[in-house]
Amino acid sequence: MKILLINHYAGSPQLGMEFRPYYMAREWQKSGHEVLIVGATFSHLRKRQPQPSDEVIDGVHYRWVNTNAYKGNGIGRIRSMFSFVWQLKYRYKKILAGFVPDIVIASSTYPLDNYPAKKIARHYGAKYIYEIHDLWPLSPMELGGYSPKHPFIRVMQRAEDFAYANVDAVVSMLPKAIDHAEERGLPREKFYYVPNGIVEDDWEKPEPLPAEHAELIARLKSENKFLVGFAGAHGIANSLQSIIDAVNKLESQNVSLVLVGTGQEKDNLINYVAKNNIKNVFFLPPVSKFAVPSFLKEMDVLYIGLQNQSLFRFGISPNKMFDYMMASKPIIQAINAGNNLVREADCGYDVEPENVNDIAEAILKLQNLSSEELVRLGANGHEFVIKNHTYSVLANKFVNVFEKLLK
Repeated sequence: MKILLINHYAGSPQLGMEFRPYYMAREWQKSGHEVLIVGATFSHLRKRQPQPSDEVIDGVHYRWVNTNAYKGNGIGRIRSMFSFVWQLKYRYKKILAGFVPDIVIASSTYPLDNYPAKKIARHYGAKYIYEIHDLWPLSPMELGGYSPKHPFIRVMQRAEDFAYANVDAVVSMLPKAIDHAEERGLPREKFYYVPNGIVEDDWEKPEPLPAEHAELIARLKSENKFLVGFAGAHGIANSLQSIIDAVNKLESQNVSLVLVGTGQEKDNLINYVAKNNIKNVFFLPPVSKFAVPSFLKEMDVLYIGLQNQSLFRFGISPNKMFDYMMASKPIIQAINAGNNLVREADCGYDVEPENVNDIAEAILKLQNLSSEELVRLGANGHEFVIKNHTYSVLANKFVNVFEKLLK
């Protein structure tokens, strides 16, 4: 079948985030399907921006729609959204240039691309799917404090409701999003859950760590430190001060925290550590995604946390969690969500988010376990992610939805 995937922010390992469209398309093509990804020439998530033309990356066919560059979440980003959607809606025949889809997927984070997706599907007699990443406009309302009456929110709400009223199927990365979608008018039988996942190839021959990283880890290990690791964005939502404070309480227990990555909060966290004279927390620069496995495997346990937000009642599907599981390391999860992946996999401890004492206690529990028990927990996570969250498994789940719609 021919699959059209519309995603404003589509990326690849070479371009940068987001990666899911690339990995899904690659797996679909392995199964004999033809895929076209349509994305915008500019995304704040990418490390390299493409030109407005066709591009083939590792056999995955992209077609880039020319949009404006922007910074932050202001008017420039809004203009980019509307430019992308407008061009797709009114110039889709030229943009698709002979590609006649059987399946049309609206997959941008925001729901506006459901309008052109529906129009394209109707024109070609294709099935139309809405893929939920985050729940917009609920996310900017609950996380950003926007009023339901804000003009931007009203526009997004209209687009979301349009999708639920017209779509052939909804595929969500959030397992409990059906509760919200049904409230907004989606029939429950149209909902399917296909979470995020991992690519096994990335773990076969990972890149070695940079010298700075390898030297610090070697020194800490020579001092017999129990290493707690974190790899990813240093943002407000990641609630990293909690784990820093927890590890600070455990300095006398020979525990150290190593954080790899970057983000808007990193400088503030570094200053916080310096101001409070915290000696057992270390910050390292980000590494390429292909070197992340090398870092994770050097740690004793791995930490993932999020702020205590009501929005997470619909579930979470963080790529970081699946990377942690692939590393075969026990995990401390400080997240209150509608699903609990650590508990499902029996691969560590889950604690109350932003609770410093609970996080510190979980670290001590893991430190006091036998090496055999630590290995067992890590193996449980690895087995769980291989069974449920490889992109070959996830892409096949998506194909099952396609085949059901096309019967």
